[in-house]
Amino acid sequence: MLGPGASRHRGKGARVSLEAVAVADETLVRWTEKDTAHEALWHAEGGLPAPRRIELADDRTTADAAFRLASQGTALLWRGDFQNARQLLNALARRIDRKPAKAGVAPATLADSFHLHRQAQSQRARILAMLLIPFEADYTIPLRRAPDVRLACLEAFGPAGGATLISLRELLGAIGAYEWRKKGVEVEALGARVHPFYGVFAPVRGEYVGLVAQAPLPPGALAFDIGTGTGVLAAVLAKRGLARVIATDQDDRALACARLNIEQLGYARQIEVQQADLFPEGRAPLIVCNPPWIPARPSSPIERAIYDPQSRMLMGFLAGLAEHLEPGGEGWLILSDIAEHLGLRTRAELEVAIAAAGLRVSGRSDAKPVHPKAFDASDPLYAARRAETTSLWRLAHALT
Repeated sequence: MLGPGASRHRGKGARVSLEAVAVADETLVRWTEKDTAHEALWHAEGGLPAPRRIELADDRTTADAAFRLASQGTALLWRGDFQNARQLLNALARRIDRKPAKAGVAPATLADSFHLHRQAQSQRARILAMLLIPFEADYTIPLRRAPDVRLACLEAFGPAGGATLISLRELLGAIGAYEWRKKGVEVEALGARVHPFYGVFAPVRGEYVGLVAQAPLPPGALAFDIGTGTGVLAAVLAKRGLARVIATDQDDRALACARLNIEQLGYARQIEVQQADLFPEGRAPLIVCNPPWIPARPSSPIERAIYDPQSRMLMGFLAGLAEHLEPGGEGWLILSDIAEHLGLRTRAELEVAIAAAGLRVSGRSDAKPVHPKAFDASDPLYAARRAETTSLWRLAHALT
C-alpha cells in the first residue's frame, strides 16, 4: 500500500533511501530498506489504519519537511536518535498549533464550535501519529539514547507478537500512563490513591466522586456500580458501609484495573467485579452509573469514558434501571450538563428519557467543576465549561 520510490526530504541535502514497495494489511507492514526486507506488526490503539506511505527519517530530517509529509499522510519511520525524535514531535505540534485557522464564517453556535474543535483535535492527532518508532519483539527500541520502555509497553499493550511499529505519540502516552499508574491519583473521598491503567479514565475530576460520597444512602446493603472503570465509585460505596457492591464493566483493562485497586484499597471482600454490558443479574436497592457525558464519537479508547455516540450508555442505563431496581430503591445517575451547554442534548430530552423509562426524579445534588479548563478563557469550549454543572440525579420507580 506504500508507493515505490526513495525519500527526498532529508535535511541539508542528506538522503536516506527507502526502496521498493511496502505492503500493509490490518496488522502487518512490509517494506524494503537498503535492499533488506523488513516487516513489523502495526499497533494503533485508536484503530488508525496502517499507513499507505512510509519514508525513513533521521536526525537530518527537518521539521518543515516532516510536517509537510505528515500532513499529506506519509508516515515517518524514525532511524535516528530517540531524543531527537521527541524534539521533532514537539516541533510538529508547534507547527500545527500556530497554523492559522481558515478564513470563513465564525461558528454560529457552541455546537458548531464543538464540532470544529473535535475536527481540529482529530487532524492534530492524525498528523502527530505519523512519526513512527520501531520496536523489537520485547519492546526494546533499537535507536540511540532510547529509554527502556519495556515494562510500560507491556502494561499498556500486552505482549508483542514480534517486531512492531508504534507512533511516538502513542508510546509517550503509554509512558505517561505507566507513571500515572505507579503514582496514582489521590481521591479525597477515599483518603487514598487510585491507580489507573493505560486506557482507563483516571478520576481526576473529584466533584463527581464527592457527590457519591455525600448523597444520602437508601436502605439496603447491596449496590451495583455500572461502568466501574478504576473502581473508584465502588470503593466509595464500600467505604460508606455497604456490605456488598457488584461493579461491572465490559472493558478488559478496566476490569483488571478495578480489581487491582479494590484489592489494594482493602475492599475485595465487599466488592465483586463482573464483566457485563451495563447491569449484572438481579436487583439492587442502589444502582450507580457515571456514563460518558458527551454524545459524540470517541477517537481513542481513553475517550470512551468521555464520548458516547447517541448517548448509548446513558439511554441504556435509564432503559434498564427500573427492571433492576428494588422497590423503594434509587438509581444514582452522575451526569454533567456540558452536553446541554454545547447544544448536543437538551434537558428536555433527558427528562423525557427518564419518564419514558418509568422513573421519576426524587432528588438531585449539584457540584461545580474545579478542573483547570473550567477557568481557561483561551479554551475553545470555555463558555460551556464555565457554565457546566455536574449532578447526581436520584431516580426512583415512577409509581413509588
